[in-house]
Amino acid sequence: MKEEQALGRREFALSAALAALSGVAITISACGGGGSPSSPSSPPPGGSAGGDKHGTVGSNHGHTATITAARLASPADISLDIRGQSDHPHTVMLSAAEITSIAANQRVSKESTTDDGHSHTVTFN
Repeated sequence: MKEEQALGRREFALSAALAALSGVAITISACGGGGSPSSPSSPPPGGSAGGDKHGTVGSNHGHTATITAARLASPADISLDIRGQSDHPHTVMLSAAEITSIAANQRVSKESTTDDGHSHTVTFN
């Protein structure tokens, strides 16, 4: 006799979204597997207010990566929380040298922690 499995709300929502957007939302299925930059977030329009730097989050679904002008002016190792509007956290570890590079408009890409079964690549500049 075949045993039935209950489908949780999160699994149902993901399945429904995949079914509805299967032709265009490859990033939803990629979200479960890693930080592919196939659906990056865009930095806020109008540039960075007050000298803040906004990163682009690959395979994004509500995360935001912002380094404040104050942190850029005093480089130190940081643990950047990129939760944003998402229902789960991710953290990006940046060294003082990487903060200095970002402040100098050099491109820096880092992988976030793996949370909720996936990670994201965050790119500054």
